[in-house]
Amino acid sequence: MDSALVSDQAAYLPATVRVTAKILVVGHFAVGKTTYVSSLSEIRPLRTEETMTEAGALTDDLRGTEDKTTTTVAMDFGRLTLSESLVLYLFGTPGQQRFTRLWRDMTVGALGALVLADTRRLEQSFPVMAVLEEHGLPYAVAVNHFEGAPRFAEPEVREALDLLPETPLVTCDARDRISSTHALIALVQYLQTRQTPPAPFPGGGRVGGDLGYPLRSSACPN
Repeated sequence: MDSALVSDQAAYLPATVRVTAKILVVGHFAVGKTTYVSSLSEIRPLRTEETMTEAGALTDDLRGTEDKTTTTVAMDFGRLTLSESLVLYLFGTPGQQRFTRLWRDMTVGALGALVLADTRRLEQSFPVMAVLEEHGLPYAVAVNHFEGAPRFAEPEVREALDLLPETPLVTCDARDRISSTHALIALVQYLQTRQTPPAPFPGGGRVGGDLGYPLRSSACPN
């Protein structure tokens, strides 16, 4: 696990922060969730990666990711400050279906989710979106472009994923901070239009609140 301490200046939120929002980064196995959270987080991200075993190779689809040697078994966690008063907490979920029960619990308190998709395995996004819809969690879809993966026009991808007209669909490179930022902004702007109310945590307390802040890529730290 990667949980090294960072400096006090980076670890603690400034006193001006008034709103925090929990955002999930979800998707099927090996779609780039850990890379995405790492590219955006202003703190050293928490990772729960373990070495893949031969037993997992029997069930995990490694198409296009044959060199992958580790996998997330609990979650990835990162933080991104969008303004002096608004901070996003990013929770990357494990991708294998055997961990679905775990990340179902992670939907509690979340305002929304960004679904990463791979054009080589679009059908594997359906179970992920089904869980989000089951829990009433709004989401946007970001197609993570892998080298050698086929590229399709937006209407084709939207039709293949059977997305509602209002569901945002963008493309991104999870390795690139600017590209990842634009995908996240698309989700947050969508949440703004829905005026999603704060979600309760077990035992009281709330996360999120009014997301009526002007969100621009320039608001994100360099």
